[in-house]
This record gives sequence, C-alpha cells and structure tokens, in this order.
Amino acid sequence: MNENASSGAVSARVTLSSRSFASDFGLASLQPTRERSLMRSEFTHKMRSPAGTASLGFLLTLVDYVTSDPALTVSAPDWTATQNLSLHAAGSVRQGPVLIDSNLVRVGKKAVVVSADVYDGCGLTDLGEFAKTIDSAAPPTGHGPILAGRALATFVRLPRAAATGADDYKPEEWVGRLRERNIETVDGDIYSRLAMRVVDPAAGIVELELSPFVANMIGTIQGGAQALLVEAAAHAIRPGLVATDMQLHYLSQVRVGPARSYADVVRDATDHSLVNVRLVDAGDDNRLLALTTVTLQRAAGLDNRVDR
Repeated sequence: MNENASSGAVSARVTLSSRSFASDFGLASLQPTRERSLMRSEFTHKMRSPAGTASLGFLLTLVDYVTSDPALTVSAPDWTATQNLSLHAAGSVRQGPVLIDSNLVRVGKKAVVVSADVYDGCGLTDLGEFAKTIDSAAPPTGHGPILAGRALATFVRLPRAAATGADDYKPEEWVGRLRERNIETVDGDIYSRLAMRVVDPAAGIVELELSPFVANMIGTIQGGAQALLVEAAAHAIRPGLVATDMQLHYLSQVRVGPARSYADVVRDATDHSLVNVRLVDAGDDNRLLALTTVTLQRAAGLDNRVDR
C-alpha cells in the first residue's frame, strides 16, 4: 500500500546533516497533528539484544526521537532537552519494523510530557495504516502490530539558541508531512558501533566518549546513546540477563567525557534482577550526569511468542 495514499501525507525525504550511530535506522516519521507523532524504524540483526529481541537502548533512542517532535512543536520557538525517559516492556520486538505512536500528555511553562507506545510492526510499514489500525475500536485479530512497550518522556524547555542547527529543524512546520531519512551503513551492532569500553564488568563500569557520532544538537551525548551505555553496564554486571525496562533521569550534560557508568545490584530474583546505574562525566571531576534503574530478565522469560 502506498503510504501517502493511506495517510494523506506529503512525502519528503530528509538527509541527516551528519553521520551518527543511528544513520542506518532508516527512520520515517509522520505528525498527523501537532500533538501526535508516528515513527517507523528498520529492525535488522544489528539492533538485536543478546536475547534476539530489539535492544532496549535502541528502542529508547527511537522513543527519544519521536517524542521530541510533539514537544518541540508545542514549545516553539523554544528548544527542548530530554529530562526523564522511561520504557517498560509489554512484550518484545522480534520481526519489525519498529513502530511508535507518541502523544502529547502535558504542556507546562518549563516542561513538556509526551507518552509513546512501542510496537512490533510484524511486517507493517505504512504509518498511515498503522495509525488506523491502533485507533480502530475493533478487537485485535491476531495480525498486525503487537504492543511491545510503553514509554514516557519529559522535556525541559531551553532557549532555541542552545541548539546548533535548530533553525533547520522545525517540527511545527512538518505537520501532515511524511519525513524519511536516508539509510547510511554503520559498522557494528548497536553496542559495538559506539566503541564503549568495558573497564570493570563486576562494577558495571563502562565508558563512552563524547563525539559527533553520538552527540545531539546541544552538544551532549544523545539520550538514546546514554541509554545504550546504561544497558551495556547492566548487561556487564549481570551477564546472562537482558535489559527489558529502564528509567532514566538526566541531571546534567556531558561537557568533556567520557561518560562513565557505575552499577550496583538492588535485587536478584530467580527470574530477574534490578540494577541502579549512575552516569558521570569522568573528564569533568565525575560530575553526575544521570541516575537510572534497569530491570533485567532471563532470556527465556522475555516473550512467550519466541520459538525455543
């Protein structure tokens, strides 16, 4: 089915201004209204967790992207930065593509809140058809998108001058337009491509340098890349388990780098572990960057639809 025909959207192919760790996601987004944004991402073997499902950090990167569009739209001419980000699994993504429906929850003078539902598209690629399917009051038929998780993002308002290139990024002007990003090959899987260094796995100490490859428009490490660092730290301290849920509270920006993680286990159970991960700017006197909590599960308990 032609995406434009089903959605009524005007298509526009967008070329990202610089190569990043997400350049091969093949992102497409559509804002039906100012308050809502839909996104589709490619899902290849490179984006998989050790369990074969979509990496949690990969999904959080997508959530960070898609929820920012409604936040920026209603905040214009201000800019926004992610303050809190969470994702709780309802299932898993195994087939793809990844489809996300995000909706504005609250607009305040200092902060904006946006929710997001993450789906395994199970072969569906048309964003207009995706919206029709999840908006339908009809009971599920067993076909089509399957809910994989629910997310929530809080953004703090900033002066637009804080973001480099902000004049070229105006979601408020893209309502009703389908935007597609060109796919550019990136070497390595979702973890190795970031060149993270595992310093001490027993303490969950992992480092990620600040570079243009992982930086956002305000010059700090992008929120999704920090989520991947947290995921790697959690996997390091609890090998054999896979991260399924995460809450991140961003407290300050990476100024120097590298960003370094420190992890400690809060709870070990027979089927899961709960881990706290603290991020600091190692090059700036270990200034606190983020406080996070990760739930990890045994791979066999991730999704009862997985073939054993």
